[in-house]
Amino acid sequence: MSRLGSVQRKVPCLFVTQVTEEPSAKRERQPFKVLATETINRKALDADIYNAIPTEKVDGTCCYVTTYKGQPYLWARLDRKPNKLSEKRFKRFLYSMEDSKEFIWNIEEDFRPVPECWIPAKEIQQSSGNPLPDENGHIPGWVPVEKNSKQYCWHSSVVNYEAEIALILKCHADDPGLLEICSVPLSDLLEQTLELIGTNINANPYGLGSKKHPVHLLVPHGAFEIKNPPMLKHSDILSWFESCREGKIEGIVWHCNDGHLIKLHRHHLGMCWPIPETFLNSQPVVIAVNGTKYDCDFEPKCLFNHFSKLNGQRFSRLKDIKFDV
Repeated sequence: MSRLGSVQRKVPCLFVTQVTEEPSAKRERQPFKVLATETINRKALDADIYNAIPTEKVDGTCCYVTTYKGQPYLWARLDRKPNKLSEKRFKRFLYSMEDSKEFIWNIEEDFRPVPECWIPAKEIQQSSGNPLPDENGHIPGWVPVEKNSKQYCWHSSVVNYEAEIALILKCHADDPGLLEICSVPLSDLLEQTLELIGTNINANPYGLGSKKHPVHLLVPHGAFEIKNPPMLKHSDILSWFESCREGKIEGIVWHCNDGHLIKLHRHHLGMCWPIPETFLNSQPVVIAVNGTKYDCDFEPKCLFNHFSKLNGQRFSRLKDIKFDV
């Protein structure tokens, strides 16, 4: 599959941000908002943002495909976080920070343990072979999603390691106005990051499935290029989110030519998300999952089996997909 940049570090905002002391609309119990100013971030300018490809920021949880146990595996995002004592020390430092100071981490002692199979994200800074925390004090990383994992059950529902395939939502290759749900070899997704969306992810802003019959899908990062993007001005982007059909999305991620990603979320502009009607849910979708192609028996209740029964069918929108069970 064609691919753009991947998420292997914290993605900076298009604009310089500022903190305002009012409750966050994005995170419960966060007593402040992070809002965009009208000044474009230096990181965005350095990455040649004006020649970047704008894509829809899809609201889900980040995943990664890389090798594990000698075969392509789906990995879930798991950031290594400081223990309570270190977190308090770090917060004290942030509140009293002077430009000349730098917080010193002890990677061995300051962080909570992670599973042995945990790996750090590829593009984070390292020192003496140790991954360094980002400005939030977290070390972004990944853990493999095992078959029938209870902790990552929704992740495991979109992959089949016997057939080595994943369930993907993308644009139809021959019809740009049509979405497609298809099974893709995991090997085609190697070293790619994706977003897991669905019934039990982030309050399900796209209305996928139901509690009785949950539906989850993987969306490759950069899958939905924005055809008519706004100019890179604060007021133009705000207006685009408010009034354009294509702007009924969570945010924009720009894929720059040097591999860097730059993002802007509705919350950066003080706007609400989720919203009642999303652009993703306004498009028709076709199912292209042919279970007979694979030399394995899919479990009756698995998503691959359900979608295989709908192979070739077309729906007006994602939330209209219902399984005949």
